[in-house]
Amino acid sequence: MGTTLESQVDEVMEPGAALPEADAADAGPPATEAPPTRRGFLAAAAALALAGRGAQAQQRVPAPQAPATGGRGMSAALARVAAPPDLSGQWQDPVARLVRRITLGINKEELDRAKQLGYTRYLEEQLRPSRIDDRACSEFVAQNYQTLAMKPEALYAADYGRVQNEMQEATLYRAAFSKRQLFERMVEFWSDHFNIARQDVGYLKTIDDRDVIRRHALGSFPAMLRASAHSAAMMEYLDQTRSSFRSPNQNYAREIMELHSVGVNGGYTQDDVAELSKVFTGWTISGRGIFMYDASLHDFTAKTVMGQTFPAATRAGGLAGKAEAERFIEFLATHPRTANYLATKLAKFMLQYEPPQAVIDAAASAFTRSRGDIPSMLRVILDQRTLMASQPKYKRPFHFAVSAVRALGPTVTSMQMVRGQVDNMGHSIFAWETPDGYPDKIEFWSGLVMQRFNAAQSLSNGSGTAFVVTPASFRAATAEATADLIIERLFGGEVPAAFRTKLADYVRPALASDTRIREALALAMSSSQFQWY
Repeated sequence: MGTTLESQVDEVMEPGAALPEADAADAGPPATEAPPTRRGFLAAAAALALAGRGAQAQQRVPAPQAPATGGRGMSAALARVAAPPDLSGQWQDPVARLVRRITLGINKEELDRAKQLGYTRYLEEQLRPSRIDDRACSEFVAQNYQTLAMKPEALYAADYGRVQNEMQEATLYRAAFSKRQLFERMVEFWSDHFNIARQDVGYLKTIDDRDVIRRHALGSFPAMLRASAHSAAMMEYLDQTRSSFRSPNQNYAREIMELHSVGVNGGYTQDDVAELSKVFTGWTISGRGIFMYDASLHDFTAKTVMGQTFPAATRAGGLAGKAEAERFIEFLATHPRTANYLATKLAKFMLQYEPPQAVIDAAASAFTRSRGDIPSMLRVILDQRTLMASQPKYKRPFHFAVSAVRALGPTVTSMQMVRGQVDNMGHSIFAWETPDGYPDKIEFWSGLVMQRFNAAQSLSNGSGTAFVVTPASFRAATAEATADLIIERLFGGEVPAAFRTKLADYVRPALASDTRIREALALAMSSSQFQWY
């Protein structure tokens, strides 16, 4: 490792911050220079990420900052190992950019399919998931995660740990192996938008994931909002089941406006929250998780919410109370502020952290014209010119782990190990406590870098029977050809020439060693190039 390269790395490292230490080098022929080490490769990758980028270019994409809470582990300096790619010389293929953005990880098979179809046809194929043959994934899920199809009574009786683990591992498996990749990205998005902490509702989250999120993820937003409002998991999570005319609970009334529809700046007041909580009285559940409207709990007094009036009725009004809430849900579902709120949030998720206002406005218009059609919004946001002008986004731990699985192409009978790695990186599936869902902000996720390195190593070391990575599929006759295979599978072939050289240099001393290939895969996934999409 040359001193010049080390000095470049030192410029982005705080005193005391350290990259992983190398293990003993693989046995190989004597050399006048020590074989490249894991530490050396990561340091080189960090330096390469910054090489050739002037101060002005670095200012365009701020370096990741440690979160304000200080609770996610690593310093901001170490997080800069994950500096974003310089798009002036990388990621110039529009189809590859689209694959990166609408899948949970680029790989050779997906990229080949996209290039065969072209940008527009591939996007349209992904926007119509029901037309994509996904039987292999569906059959694996049905065979291995049987609780997902159970009715509420059976779920209630099933082992709690099994229900929770199967729901999480099925989510990971589908994200990694489904051919309906844009659909899985939307499942991820809406799971945070309509967040429900699994530990607070137990088996009911399985039902919500199946009947609300996955049923409507690429369909109609008004239909999804209606389904969420009738979800036993949502009502239990936000205390709607404990609300009555005697003591209206305001939690769901607040969140359906603040988080699910018009947004915190949506024009409602605290009085509107209080009045809406009365509108929703009587909405509850029966049995083991079935929606029920109980007129005996409803507040039949006159109410006004965001200008919408609900006249008083007698207690004999019956289902008229249920109709009040249904009418207001429809009002929220197609409200102009809902269009703007969703367009902004979806553009941030699918495009970049600070999307252009023109894109937000166009997506909101598409929402309004289509009365809440989700694919109509995505077509606007994912316009080729717009996407090519966008900045990279930093993979959240779930995305990072799944993209690693997709690139490695393992033989899988269990996702338990992958679930454990996602947990270790701080992104345990369906476990965010508060209703706002896991953050989609780089400053929140830029810590825990060492945990990413460890996850990359664990995944690349997959062996045994449950999760098997085959090093031979990445090995070629020469170090350069081996580097090309790894780069093709992990990066769609788009990395700087210097990165390719460093990777070849790393595998050269022990090309025949499975251990060396696994280490090269882990290091490639730990590099800055792999942290972004």
